[in-house]
Amino acid sequence: MKYNFVNILGFNFLNVTKSQFLKQVEEDLLQHQNRFIITANPEIIMFARKNPNYAKIVRSADYLVPDGIGIVKASKFTKTPLTERVTGYDVFTELMQWANEHHSKAYFLGGKPAVIKKVVHKVHHEHPGINLVGYHDGYFKDSLSIIDEIKELQPEIVFVATGFPKQEEFIAKYRHFAPAIWMGIGGSFDVYAGTVKRAPEFWQKHNVEWLYRLLSDPKRIKRQIVLPIFMMEAFKANKKKEK
Repeated sequence: MKYNFVNILGFNFLNVTKSQFLKQVEEDLLQHQNRFIITANPEIIMFARKNPNYAKIVRSADYLVPDGIGIVKASKFTKTPLTERVTGYDVFTELMQWANEHHSKAYFLGGKPAVIKKVVHKVHHEHPGINLVGYHDGYFKDSLSIIDEIKELQPEIVFVATGFPKQEEFIAKYRHFAPAIWMGIGGSFDVYAGTVKRAPEFWQKHNVEWLYRLLSDPKRIKRQIVLPIFMMEAFKANKKKEK
């Protein structure tokens, strides 16, 4: 299937709906394809612009989709706006449902030790069809023992929840060891485990999850301040293209 892309500050985002994207990933799973997914928000893009090595990794992903509403809003400065937001957490939970139905092999990496244990317990309870072949918390110094395990177990899906840029750097370096769907999912384990609360449906529907998170944790202001800067940069970049 051919897709259109929307370029935002030098990064090509897939212009797809969530259902279209999930259908593509499910086809990849059935064909045992090796795929690298990044669900990016403005913070990731701004970090990539300042860090060439990370930018190279982001551009190497097979699928770059807009997690943050800021990405979707910025695309409206272009002639072909992005259709909708595709959140990492939604893709994570939908793929787990698919894996449960198809008895897929999965490997989970990331989170605090207590969090990953809660995640594993919940998966066994809610998705008993998933063949969870291995897992490890995100507090590791030696990647090689984890990679040796992945090489031996050959999972079909690898979720890495160590936050950016670490999770994408890990995937880019080691993805060739298993023909799997490799995806960085940030804080999704915390949300799934219930240790961090996701915004209620009203906030999600109105695309203000960022505000809910800020009100819940005012310390996030240092991170959230990147959003208006990102929007200004995207606006200026598009104006330049129009000239």
